[in-house]
Amino acid sequence: MKIALCVKQVPDTSDIKWTENNTMQREGVESIINPYDVYAVEQALKLKKECNAEITVFTMGPLQASDMLREIIALGVDNGVLITDRKFAGADTYATGKTISQAIKKILPDFDLILCGQFAIDGDTAQTGPCIASLLDIPQITYVKEITECKNNTITATRVLEDGIEIVKTNLPALICVLKSEFEPSRALINGIIKAQDTEIRTVTLDDLELAPEDAGIKGSPTYVSKAFRPEVKHNGEKNNCLENGRGAEILLDKMKEIGVLHE
Repeated sequence: MKIALCVKQVPDTSDIKWTENNTMQREGVESIINPYDVYAVEQALKLKKECNAEITVFTMGPLQASDMLREIIALGVDNGVLITDRKFAGADTYATGKTISQAIKKILPDFDLILCGQFAIDGDTAQTGPCIASLLDIPQITYVKEITECKNNTITATRVLEDGIEIVKTNLPALICVLKSEFEPSRALINGIIKAQDTEIRTVTLDDLELAPEDAGIKGSPTYVSKAFRPEVKHNGEKNNCLENGRGAEILLDKMKEIGVLHE
């Protein structure tokens, strides 16, 4: 079984910077692995143990993202691919999905399963995974809490939705988008860290993927951010020291009547 694991390096939410095109600046910014992708990694490692799977992790980003790939390889992932080119900058979810799907077709054409995090905390659109599945013309299962079975060229997963839980089974190849789970993420052991340092990270560019410049990055993005800003936080609370004067219940009742949530 061959797994393509898609992960994203996202800016630390306390250190967000914007480009002149209102896209997030990623080069030179302190970054972390997207939290949802951590659980996609765990699902991949689980399948490696159960199905003897080979895992290739893909990420699209600046050169610094290679450090994140090594951290993931240290956990037990087999190979790493960095999709990097300045011409990829400013890509929306469609252009990103197109670039990653092309990389998977070029580097791992005989994949059985693609795993992604359900959301990325720097965008929260949940669109890139489904976009990859659509472009590769394969089935997808989203909002997956756990992969419960993989055998006979099929995979079964538990989905968590607003109105309940679903058990879904599909043929392979397929794509799965993973939610956060209750289990603790794995930690790298010394042998894994040594392996990660010795593993060659494969780097691919726009030319390697045979994509036209107008199909990638900001040029290949049908959507754009017209404005980016931090919302102003306003607090309209009122503080009363009810314990000091012993009139706490009376003050609360008066306030509830004042704002119209309690009537005589």
